[in-house]
Amino acid sequence: MLSPTKATLNPGRLFIGGEWRDPVSGRTFESINPANGEPLTTVAEGGAPDVELAVQAARKALTEGDWPKMGGGDRSKLLWRIGELLLKHRDELAELETLDQGKPIFESSKIDVPFAAEIFFYYSGWANKIEGDTIPARGGALCYTLREPVGVCGLITPWNFPLLLMCWKLAPALAAGCAVVHKPAQWTSLSALRFAGIAQEAGVPPGILNIVTGKGSVAGAALASHPGVDKIAFTGSTETGREIMRAAAGTNKRLTLELGGKSPNIVFADADLEAAARGAAAGIFYNKGEVCAAGSRLFVQAPAHDALMEALLSRAAKWPLGDPLDPKTRVGPLVSEQQLQKVMGYVEAGKSEGACIVTGGRRAQVGDGGGYFLEPTVFTGVQNTMKIAREEIFGPVLSVIRFEDFDEVLRRSNDTFYGLAAGVWTRDIKKAHRAARALQAGTVWINCYSVYDPAVPFGGYKQSGFGRELGREGLDAYLQTKSVWVDLS
Repeated sequence: MLSPTKATLNPGRLFIGGEWRDPVSGRTFESINPANGEPLTTVAEGGAPDVELAVQAARKALTEGDWPKMGGGDRSKLLWRIGELLLKHRDELAELETLDQGKPIFESSKIDVPFAAEIFFYYSGWANKIEGDTIPARGGALCYTLREPVGVCGLITPWNFPLLLMCWKLAPALAAGCAVVHKPAQWTSLSALRFAGIAQEAGVPPGILNIVTGKGSVAGAALASHPGVDKIAFTGSTETGREIMRAAAGTNKRLTLELGGKSPNIVFADADLEAAARGAAAGIFYNKGEVCAAGSRLFVQAPAHDALMEALLSRAAKWPLGDPLDPKTRVGPLVSEQQLQKVMGYVEAGKSEGACIVTGGRRAQVGDGGGYFLEPTVFTGVQNTMKIAREEIFGPVLSVIRFEDFDEVLRRSNDTFYGLAAGVWTRDIKKAHRAARALQAGTVWINCYSVYDPAVPFGGYKQSGFGRELGREGLDAYLQTKSVWVDLS
């Protein structure tokens, strides 16, 4: 179990209306450390009655008390304080994220928590710049617009980046003046619960942030269908995204959906192959491949195939698998036994369809052997029609696909119902920009992969979702426009 000195989590409780409460049902479940399969602490199993209480608290806070009286400047200062507190508590948050999710401490401490703080700093700058327009309308009238908060927002986040993806949604929601009910992933709820204490310390008014932990099929479904919720922002699988759309349809909620991906990472023969190999390895092994934008399909032009594979396998060996709390570890355990078995099923499917494993493919024994570790895995001889090339695996499994020419690889890259991200590696600037225009993806990285910035919008094409997070578009998702006409005739 977690020591109280490691994290103040109020085990088995929910955060509603600025207070820690027991779930109405009284039920809890265990949070498991994926590195050893042992319990960390207990988490409240919230349900529809708890969602009801949280929505009521959010609605009250949105219409009464201090929050509706705060101007953009006040919200700006509040968001900046949250960013500072995230950095102040970085070591604690990073350790908690690693214990709960399995991601290497190097990533949680050097990337996730600092990036979460950057997002609050970025949206702090937007909070006092939410402006309407004066519009030249018909004669005899003054016409202007107001930009107002959408209202009560339900945030439903996944288990691969628990803290970071919560902040992707929460920061713009607060900057816009919304109130929030957050439902974190069942497997990784601890950093969200710890964040509640940070929000209190920063001065977020009671009811503006509410956290209901529990099952997605119960608490998440209740949030998505609740008539008192004005918007849902969801990150997760495409199938769950469809379920949320169906649940939200009854009340015509606004939706932002960031869903699955099967992103192509294209290496042309004229690329810097060492840089491409480095980017390809990071694109699939970072966060053990539990990344929606992972470059899981590596297209390599035939003349460069053998040299690229040699460089890639050399790079793969530099991603050591081990205890995620060890700063030298680069690949930790998958988030759960269920996820490990799912990924192993894809490994077996790849072998049965005729693809060749050139490294990895086995469950790894680390420590006492109770963790959910999988060796970084690379398949060659993959056809774009194989299961491992069609479906999102969400693990450290790379499919290498050989191609001949530009038109062919663009056609095969787009031959998927996903469209989240893509990578292009070439020294030919014209080819790079032509590919970027042709690729059906919300983000295209050229001679790099998996690069993010709070100012740059992120989201999908096709069944990878709609709406954008980060940047100005991320703020717009939490605002609505009101037109005002004044008769001056």
